[in-house]
Amino acid sequence: MSKDRHESASILAVWISLISNILLTILKLVVGVLFKSPVLVADGFHNAGDVIATGAALTSMRISKRPADDDHPYGHGKAEVISSAIVALILGLAALYIAFEAVMAFFEEPAKASLLALLTAFISLIWKQALYIYTIRLGKLTNSKGLIATAYDHLADVYASLAAVLGIGLALIGDLYDIHFLAYGDPFAGIIVSGLVLKLAYDIGKEALDVLMEKNISQQRLDEFALLILTIPEVKRIDRLRAREHGHYILVDLRASVPGEMTIQEGHDVSRQIKQTIMAQHSDVDEVLIHLNPWYQDD
Repeated sequence: MSKDRHESASILAVWISLISNILLTILKLVVGVLFKSPVLVADGFHNAGDVIATGAALTSMRISKRPADDDHPYGHGKAEVISSAIVALILGLAALYIAFEAVMAFFEEPAKASLLALLTAFISLIWKQALYIYTIRLGKLTNSKGLIATAYDHLADVYASLAAVLGIGLALIGDLYDIHFLAYGDPFAGIIVSGLVLKLAYDIGKEALDVLMEKNISQQRLDEFALLILTIPEVKRIDRLRAREHGHYILVDLRASVPGEMTIQEGHDVSRQIKQTIMAQHSDVDEVLIHLNPWYQDD
């Protein structure tokens, strides 16, 4: 799949996510309010936050695809990382809200469980699971931080919907067999959901901060780059090798030693060969910055 098709597919996936989140927000809030389901109402507000997060992801992905300019010589890739941080923040707030609503529900007389509320939660579970699989596969294929964050946002909804199905299901069983404590299955499920969503928010936020703070990529990737660089006969030694993610692409920073008697033209040719070798094997590398040091036999 070409780069342009990757970008078009990513934008389409976010639009599908945005429309889905709007429809699910309306469905959950209406059914949750009408049938007084705390976990469904909380999940509806969570989905409302998802609408904002998905909108941020859509905007950031459009910005990140802009070419480098005078003000942003390294490109706009980190726009997607910023949207990931926004998603993490919204998920964290949603987790706290869900936990608060669930705890408060324990101090109130539980509402009668509804089959329609159970059906709504089940529809959300299937819908969000399908969206998660679709977006995570495409996000990893295109190395899109914004799309991957959107996928994990869908996964949080899968957790929430699964807990809602279990909670409302337990409440229905309690009503059917007159087991009063099962009526609190709905808010109990809400507490479980809040913990899962909070963990997800932490993971997404940590990854986004690592990229924004320009953390080095994994040692495994650096070793792969090093092996490629050392296949070039003129490279006698790697003095320093660093690389960082810049949104959906990687910037490599290299210092290598080559024979000191080489001409500027020969050094230029070696630098170009290094860059082409790395980028040919790693499509997510957008730039390789190279500084050559002189090397002599006595070294």
